[in-house]
Amino acid sequence: MIIVATRQMGEWAAEIRDDEVVFRFAPPAEDPDAAVELPRVWPGRGLGVLESALPGLRAALGEVMKTPRYWRGRAANRPGPGWQAPTRDPEDGFVYLAGPAEARSTSAGYQAVPSFTVALADIRDLRIRVTAYLAS
Repeated sequence: MIIVATRQMGEWAAEIRDDEVVFRFAPPAEDPDAAVELPRVWPGRGLGVLESALPGLRAALGEVMKTPRYWRGRAANRPGPGWQAPTRDPEDGFVYLAGPAEARSTSAGYQAVPSFTVALADIRDLRIRVTAYLAS
């Protein structure tokens, strides 16, 4: 199920597949820094998102939570270990959240990726962490 993009989602797109959501980030093609702006994922350990892209991610998480598939998936699966409080790296402008994000890459360390997955059962906790960070 593809989530129809809203203006608030900005460069983010989301697709629900079975018991997970694939999030894609696509900065404008004419942006010379597009590759540097991609989310960073350390499979199974954490996620890094450019601070300016967090409001769009929060909107995408909210749109996922509005779907019946989210609620069915959440009821059928137990949440993972949870997401930790976000921390901002002032040098690169990214906000890092330790938690159960996945990417196709299996390498150690944070790698720039155009898409990553989060289990449906972990969406709510991630949205809470992002929202709290943006409110502070």
